[in-house]
Amino acid sequence: MDKLLEVENLTKVFSFGSLLSRVRITAVDDVSFYIAPAEIFALAGESGCGKSTTARIILGFEHPTSGTIIHSGQVEAKNEKVWFTEGIQAIFQDPFGTFNPLRTVDSYFFETVRNYKLAKGRADAIDLIDRKLKAVGLSYEEFAGKYPSEFSGGQLQRISIARALLTDPKLLIADEPVSMVDASLRMSIVNLFKKLKEEFGVSILYITHDLATAYYMADRIAIMFRGDIVEMGTVEEVLMDPKHPYTQLLRESIPEADPTRRWAGEIKLSDTEQDDYLRQGCRFAGRCPMVMEICRQEAPPDYNVDGVLVKCFLYSNE
Repeated sequence: MDKLLEVENLTKVFSFGSLLSRVRITAVDDVSFYIAPAEIFALAGESGCGKSTTARIILGFEHPTSGTIIHSGQVEAKNEKVWFTEGIQAIFQDPFGTFNPLRTVDSYFFETVRNYKLAKGRADAIDLIDRKLKAVGLSYEEFAGKYPSEFSGGQLQRISIARALLTDPKLLIADEPVSMVDASLRMSIVNLFKKLKEEFGVSILYITHDLATAYYMADRIAIMFRGDIVEMGTVEEVLMDPKHPYTQLLRESIPEADPTRRWAGEIKLSDTEQDDYLRQGCRFAGRCPMVMEICRQEAPPDYNVDGVLVKCFLYSNE
């Protein structure tokens, strides 16, 4: 199978506290996955699980403690941002934070065109910008000369996506791209990502806490908990027949009547989270309804259960 991006044994350790009482937390722990061409791969989990840190490492904003990132068969060089040199672009959570309120949005597009030498003159640049805007349902006339405050959150997120498309990237890394968009507009953004995959062959690493949108748009999914990928497989197998107790908990807590809501189990950075990170053995042992003694002593390996990777001792005899 062709692999556009490979992440192998990625680990990131952060240190907190004073010199005398320093705490080391492994925010990303030996994480491995791949993304195929024209595939949407979701990395899902509650706040603080390590998914955004993983994305930042891939983009070059954070340096890994250990591990390897391979893009299009080439190993990422140290201190080199693959998103700048190898056709990877990022779309972030807050569309209003992406643009300076004192600059017109079209100035960002012309800047990108100049930096990447994408056009021979202004007319060519406008034509390119217009084509990318039309791919996301907008046009050059609609946004030329306007400031960020003149657009809705949904429009700005579409503009962010169009800007990322200027360089014809093979991979988009979308970190919670719909969490700050009005609920009524979220599905239009999600459908846009599906269109980019199906019509333009763009791969997407979709970082999210929202299992409902992940199920709707992704091909495969990895569930993260406290730095570990605890379950990974096709989105249908993982979310319709979850095997890890944590995935089961998340699946049960999806509100069926309103799929735009966040699940009830979301936890912010807290003492509970730090305890989970520092826990010996399985990090979910403190909350798992099926915990066994071995779970408190040893970290579980990955088990292959009908093609799904599950990090849980419940499947040690499979």
